[in-house]
Amino acid sequence: MNPLLPRLAGYMQEKMNAQREAAVKTGRPIYDFGIGDPREPTPAFIREALRNAVPEVSQYPSIAGLPALRRAIADYLSRRFSLELDPDREILPCAGAKEALFHLPLIALDPARPLCFYPDPAYPVYERAILFAGGTPRTLALTAERNFLPDLTAVSESDWSRTSLFFDCYPHNPTGAAATPEYHAKLFALAARHGFLVVCDEPYVDLYIDTPPHCALQIARKNVLVIHSLSKRSGMTGYRSGFMAGEAGTIAVIREARANFGVASQSFVQHAAIAAWSDDAHVAERRAIFAAKRALLLAHLRSRQLEASGEGAFYLWVQVPAGHTSESYAGKLLEQNIIVAPGTFFGPSGKGFIRLAMVPTLADCAKAIALWPS
Repeated sequence: MNPLLPRLAGYMQEKMNAQREAAVKTGRPIYDFGIGDPREPTPAFIREALRNAVPEVSQYPSIAGLPALRRAIADYLSRRFSLELDPDREILPCAGAKEALFHLPLIALDPARPLCFYPDPAYPVYERAILFAGGTPRTLALTAERNFLPDLTAVSESDWSRTSLFFDCYPHNPTGAAATPEYHAKLFALAARHGFLVVCDEPYVDLYIDTPPHCALQIARKNVLVIHSLSKRSGMTGYRSGFMAGEAGTIAVIREARANFGVASQSFVQHAAIAAWSDDAHVAERRAIFAAKRALLLAHLRSRQLEASGEGAFYLWVQVPAGHTSESYAGKLLEQNIIVAPGTFFGPSGKGFIRLAMVPTLADCAKAIALWPS
């Protein structure tokens, strides 16, 4: 067995599933704000596209994906960000963001440049991907004082020169923070100067309240790769469908390497993805639903004098009340079958916070508020 496995704590999703199973045994209603798996149905036209595409004979999908899917993605990037990308050379479908993120260090890590940076707190897959690829993980703390943006000046020039990868995520999971174009311009200038790849994980870029977040490729193309997903944007978490986009040379290397892993969405999932990327109306509807949940929860939290942030994604990052730790406050909520993620699940800088994913329906959010312990 890989000696790395015993060193890893249980994966966050498995921990949250265990909490849910325990809550189920109580027989009482469950209000699950833990794992980011929204309860709103996948739009009917997407489900219909999948059903209509199920073939009589199932064959292996290609790593490059259907040409029609790459064109639909290019059209989306043009509509949403005014980006013009070559669908054949600069776009590559993937089986969801998590899969792509995990495999990227296996492709991009140069043993002579072992350092790989990621934010703290963060989605756990970044660190684990680096470790399984044999890289050296380094964190950059995100604090409220810096608007949850990393201090790029904290890294020495010599360390930048030993860096292969930098994982970036905005709108940010778990804090919901947004990035400024100025921050990204500084980061991408460092990447171009020192030759490392910035992987911008952007699955929440269409879930905003007021100002639409930018895409990293609007700021720079050199040494920048973006990853998008249909999971939250279109209610397709179980479909496992997303894409990578970047410079043609980078995409060519990734495409060739991914043939070794054999990862590509089934053709019928790709047809559903074509429908999803080609439509913006259902995304606006979902955005409105999440905004209503956010407003309801924020008003409640503030009425309890609980500080909460999160202008992007569909998360609220909540400071626990005095006298509590992340774990103890999550445990107190669990007594009412209200499931939340302790901030420490996302790294040491999550100490003193919990994350709420706006997963339950609006009606269930209201019921959870009524049960919220004092």
